[in-house]
Order: sequence, then structure tokens, then C-alpha cells
Amino acid sequence: MDFLTPEEKASVTKTDCGLGHACQFCPKEAGCKLDKPYHNKVLIERRLQEIDQIIVVLANKGGVGKSTVSANLAAGLAREGFRVGVADADIHGPNQSRFFGFAGAKIRTTPAGLQTHGFVADGIDHPVEVGSLAFMLEDDTTPIVWRDAYKHDFIHHLIGSFDWGSLDFLVVDMPPGTGNELITLCDMLEGSNVSAVLVTSPQAVAQMDSLKAGRFCRERGLPVIGAAVNMAGVQCPNCHEEFHLFPDAGVAEALGKLDIRKLAEIPLSPDLALGSDRGEPVVTAMPDSVVARAFAPMIEAVSALGRAGFHEAVAATMQDVFAENLNDEDLQAAMSALAEGDVLGAELSDLLNQEASRLKQASQPAKGRG
Repeated sequence: MDFLTPEEKASVTKTDCGLGHACQFCPKEAGCKLDKPYHNKVLIERRLQEIDQIIVVLANKGGVGKSTVSANLAAGLAREGFRVGVADADIHGPNQSRFFGFAGAKIRTTPAGLQTHGFVADGIDHPVEVGSLAFMLEDDTTPIVWRDAYKHDFIHHLIGSFDWGSLDFLVVDMPPGTGNELITLCDMLEGSNVSAVLVTSPQAVAQMDSLKAGRFCRERGLPVIGAAVNMAGVQCPNCHEEFHLFPDAGVAEALGKLDIRKLAEIPLSPDLALGSDRGEPVVTAMPDSVVARAFAPMIEAVSALGRAGFHEAVAATMQDVFAENLNDEDLQAAMSALAEGDVLGAELSDLLNQEASRLKQASQPAKGRG
């Protein structure tokens, strides 16, 4: 392979090849003379332009149910009519392929990017697009033994190289901790509409670690929609009375100190585990079950972001249309035809100007959004 000198690099035209995947997946990479860093940068920017909201599901502790919450949140949003994708950033335990019924599935590289697999179910208008490292592994038992540099690259591939298409929501299932993967993702998504959902379980040890993730979000300026408390009680299969398997160490109070609200309490349930193992989230497999309904407040809180974004887009579009029509020659001629000093003409002009101001105000981004 020929290496370019610094002078040659500076003279390379900033031309993008237009392919939808990073250079590492391209058979032409060895002989390509285009600016590769520029292509990879443009690739991510182009993907992010097609994604309205990104929801990062995180916790500093493993085993609290981030993947389960991510899968059911994504499926629940899809049931609300949104276009949704799930990005599996849990490099050492990529489980979203199994949670959506794609265990053992592989993908191909296409000119549009790496393939996703689309999950379909009753009540979903748009398939949930799933992207995961699991699709690239020999089998589900293959361990990933990577240093941080490889993890950094994969997070970029996950967002930039997978062919997500146009999405209302991209749910990112994060690995445990507040390390390289999370830092890389936050750096890459700077300026995008990004919010977080924390996941914890009731006991003190889980809370302690989850609050670290909450502190990370606050210090990073990452808005937190709220927290889902998983494994929050069990229903006896005989008497149907509810009891707590894990002691509640005051999770609501602990979250409140960080101004994080508790969105949902998810009970321990065989249906939830079976749905994950069988490859269909419980919110689509058993939408009327107790455990599926437990996800509803969280899904509603996240859905509100999507509806707010839709209303802003509509308002902005209406403003443009209104402004264009307000300057229309025929309309201006009709206004001029009204007798000077005509009360009706003055009232009509004032009304049109008020409506233009209202639409301009309505199209402004809502305060506090990421």
C-alpha cells in the first residue's frame, strides 16, 4: 500500500465516495486515494441527519436489565407508530439479536451500509431495525477480547456504518459502566437530540452504581428522561399477592437527589424472561399482561419526545408555507385592493402578522431538550 506524504494528504480533494459504510468494510480500501477520515466523518453526519431522537439506555452496573429495557422500550415505541432502531453497543454481551429473534443471523455489506435486521410483530407498522456486533460473530459463544481502540472504532461503525434509514428513535443498549464506549458515543453524538434512560434494581448496591451513571449524565450535560426500576417485586403464581424479592433501599429518594424521576417499576416475571429467550419482547408478545403494562409509563415518557419533535417540525413547515404564501403576489395584490384605511383590511393584515409570529414561536426548539 502506498502511503501519502503530509503534503499529498493536504492536496487530496475532500470528495466522498458515497458508500454507506466505513472504509474498513470496503474492498477498495487498499488502493483508495480519497480522504478516508473525511469519508468516515461524513458518513456519521449523514446517518445522524436521518435520526430524530437517540435514547441511551445505561447503568453503571451489569445485570440490572438494560438490554431487556432497551428491547421493550424500542418495541413499545414501534407500537406507538414510531420508526425505531436498536443499536446494540454492549460489545462483550450483544444480546439484542436474540431478544428480537435473530440469534445466529448474519449480515452483508451493501453500498448503503451494513444490513440491519427488521423485527416485525402484530401492532407494529414499521419494523424495528436491529444492528448488533452479534451479526458479525461466528456464533453466540464467541468472546470479544478487544482493547479500547477497537471498541472506539466499533461504536463509530455501529452508528455510521449500519444502514438505519430514517428513524424517529434510535435506542442504544449500552454496556455496563461509564467508560470508553459511553464516552465515545457521547463525543460522537454531540449536538444531536440525545437523552438517557437509567436502569437499576431496588437493592442498595445496584442503586449506588446506577447513581454513578446519573452523575455522569449530569456532569456531561446529557438529559435524563427518568429511571426504570427493574426486578421491583414478584407476583405469587398461587395467591397472586405481590412481594419484593429484593429489599427497596429507597431508590426513589436516591434518584430524587439527582432530580431523576422514577418512570416505571418492572416486576420479576417468567413472561419477561421467556419473551427475551424466544425472541419477542413482552410488550408485543403479551401486550395486555401485567409486566407489559409496567413498561407503559416509560414508553409514554419517551414517546412524548417524539411527538414534541413532530409538532415542532410541522410548525416549522407551516411557518415556511405561511411566509411563502404571505409574500404571494396575488395575496399582496388582493390586500392592496382593499381601500386605504379600511377597517377590515387593517384587521386582516394584523391577523396575518399575528399568525406568522405564532408559527415562528411554535417552531422554536423546546427548552431543555438534548
